[in-house]
Amino acid sequence: MAIDIATLEERYINSCRKHGVLPNTAILSGLFKAEVKKSRHEPCSLEIFLDHLKDIDFHPLLDTFMELDASEIQAVDVRNESSCVFNGECALSLMRTINQKLRRVDLQDLSFGKEFLRDLSRKGLSCQVLTLRSSHFRKLNMMGEFMRIHTLNLDFSTSLTSFREDCFSCMPNLTCLSMCETRITNLWTTIAALSKLPSLVELRFQNWLCCNDAGSSVASSDRRSDKNTDVGQPKSAPYIGASSVEIGILANYNSSTHEVLENLFSLDDVVINDEVQSMIEDSSDDDSDVDFSSHQKEYGYSELLSNVFPRLNGQVDQQNEVSFDALYNQNGEESLAGAFTRQIADVSLKFISCHASPICFEKHYREYMIASLPHLKVLDNLPIRKIDRERATVTFSQYFEYLPYKRKHKESVVSILQKREIRASHNHVRTLKQKSSCTSGKSKYFYTRSLCAAKVGSSAWPFLHPLSISSNGLGDEGMNFRPRQFEYHPSDSSLMVFGTLDGEVVVINHEKEQIVSYIPSLGAMNSVLGLCWLKKYPSKLIAGSDNGSLKLYDIQHTTPRTMGIYNSAGCVTFDEFDQLTSVHVNSTDELFLASGYSRNVALYDISCGRRLEVFSDMHREHINVVKFANYSPSVFVTSSFDQDVKMWDLRQKPISPCYTASSSRGNVMVCFSPDDHYLLVSAVDNEVRQLLAVDGRLHLKFEIAPTESSQNYTRSYYMNGRDYIISGSSDEHVARICCAQTGRRLKDLSLEGSGSGSMFVQSLRGDPFRDFNMSILAAYMRPGSKSEIVKVNLLASNDYNKEHCYRGHSCPSNSMGG
Repeated sequence: MAIDIATLEERYINSCRKHGVLPNTAILSGLFKAEVKKSRHEPCSLEIFLDHLKDIDFHPLLDTFMELDASEIQAVDVRNESSCVFNGECALSLMRTINQKLRRVDLQDLSFGKEFLRDLSRKGLSCQVLTLRSSHFRKLNMMGEFMRIHTLNLDFSTSLTSFREDCFSCMPNLTCLSMCETRITNLWTTIAALSKLPSLVELRFQNWLCCNDAGSSVASSDRRSDKNTDVGQPKSAPYIGASSVEIGILANYNSSTHEVLENLFSLDDVVINDEVQSMIEDSSDDDSDVDFSSHQKEYGYSELLSNVFPRLNGQVDQQNEVSFDALYNQNGEESLAGAFTRQIADVSLKFISCHASPICFEKHYREYMIASLPHLKVLDNLPIRKIDRERATVTFSQYFEYLPYKRKHKESVVSILQKREIRASHNHVRTLKQKSSCTSGKSKYFYTRSLCAAKVGSSAWPFLHPLSISSNGLGDEGMNFRPRQFEYHPSDSSLMVFGTLDGEVVVINHEKEQIVSYIPSLGAMNSVLGLCWLKKYPSKLIAGSDNGSLKLYDIQHTTPRTMGIYNSAGCVTFDEFDQLTSVHVNSTDELFLASGYSRNVALYDISCGRRLEVFSDMHREHINVVKFANYSPSVFVTSSFDQDVKMWDLRQKPISPCYTASSSRGNVMVCFSPDDHYLLVSAVDNEVRQLLAVDGRLHLKFEIAPTESSQNYTRSYYMNGRDYIISGSSDEHVARICCAQTGRRLKDLSLEGSGSGSMFVQSLRGDPFRDFNMSILAAYMRPGSKSEIVKVNLLASNDYNKEHCYRGHSCPSNSMGG
């Protein structure tokens, strides 16, 4: 027979006497309310407020809760509404003692500290609804037992930036997840994490509300007038950060109104049904890394509106036209669109986005989420219709690459290798004629690309590894290098050179993380901004610094007794080029060019070690980068902050360019594709274009959203030959990977520093020897932090752990050089 509530109350009082403490009035009140519910034949539940408890209440409560399983109490809800003095470890012990009767845990303004969050994530809870608003998780990693949970709320966790790979694997029954006003940004890792939730039907990264000009919510109704209405916001708090966008509805029903309505209501009904709304009320969050620092960032709302209503430009898409039959839903009830039409003469309509996370500002965010999560029914309070799914599928195929090299379906590596083996054995026994017909249509790269697609597609968290190179053993114990520029070796896959802010040139074996040659500045160089290897003489390289110093080094001139320190006998010094930002050697290793903070370019003869000529006034502003073609020794290109890119030919005396191509902003970077077929031009603030090298015509513009910052210096390079481009900017912590033939986005790679530090992309290079490998020169955004080179392998998986966290101290300049 179940223990009645009166008996349970008596046992609690007796336990208090046993432990020498007074009964807590809040507990007695909770038990009394449960008794009242029982008398009214209502579900008998007990509500515990942790902010009313003290540590001395722990033991009596623990004794009492051990008997809850055998009591008439059907469910227990645990809450806190203000700062709490109750010990976090005790709180977790009590909740775990409640066990299967724990229904709802709602912890707002979390004040239990890091250990509480770590314990919660590692061991789990048996609750059905978990709300951890304003928590301090940085990277979500739910590893414990959360088998019963169906609703998880992470709203206002402004430290939360990302997910670990298996953070949701322990939640097979989770149906609703809310993460409004977090710092989640990456579409790819987010989808990879959410795809582990087979039951997920409702997701929120923001609240889209439909309001009239009086401020009332059209999306709310009588059936939502309960306590579930404001689930996305803290109690007794306004919609902080909410922004409204007026749609511009006309007062009269005419063709313009018809058009606006068709654009506005691609959804049957913005009202969320009772079942879905009840599931969204509370949710839980857990993060493996915990951050107690604060982060705030402002975003504009025009992107949000265009994401939700892609046709708000006033152009009706006839193919996807929504008829006015949609003014009524399938049950014949008037939809929100119908109600609006009926009242159109009296009301002006606004859509309000509340508490949007930064991921909502990613272009085509809504379509990407809908196309990637086929079981999702509601996104950001807006139901997902069939027409939305169809539009999302089209948008996804137009702007995103599901797998590399246009592969449509994921395959296992084993399956691809088996097919290759079967094909090889088949071809071996065929005649030459048969063999030729059999292999037609299959390029020599087919299996290599298939393997790459399988490996890249298998992990949204690629392997990132900061190079650990220090100057220990070179006479400066404990001093770390501060790289400013780097280049892979053109013929030795293990070698890389980087120049530092202190004027050093360091050649390393980046596979073994060992110094091969160390060339100190000796007071002659400042920041090394220009580096270029010679091709015919693979031990030699040109290095230039921002104070104008230009030198040729031969790395074979090292003296073992000085532990790799360079012997200056192997050095050639050239005439200085003041305020240098870039150097580049031609394909025959006979000449090199230098450019900098001037409108001039200098030409040098490598063999005789002197400057041949200075070409004056080649641009209207300074020339940031100059590049020779990979195969033609006389053709070169310049990019300038005057917004122009110019092609030149030394055989024609570079008085006038072969052609000029213009960007809308100042050009930061230009480079030839490995086969010289294209030019890749990067201008300020994510303006990246690919031109035909032969005449400068635009071949492709990469649709990367600008940040509206004039200091967002963008650099882009090729990867996998000319198949892909990688692009990064100095105001962002993201490296973007796009197909060089279609412009479709394959993946965004987020750089995360330790603690609260985000990193920006200073420079980056594709590995010339390994497909889908690259290195990024990255630095912390906060002043005084250091830069470092991070190796990235997109074919390998690595759930980022502590030993790979970034470290450091100095903020290098980011406006100069390539």
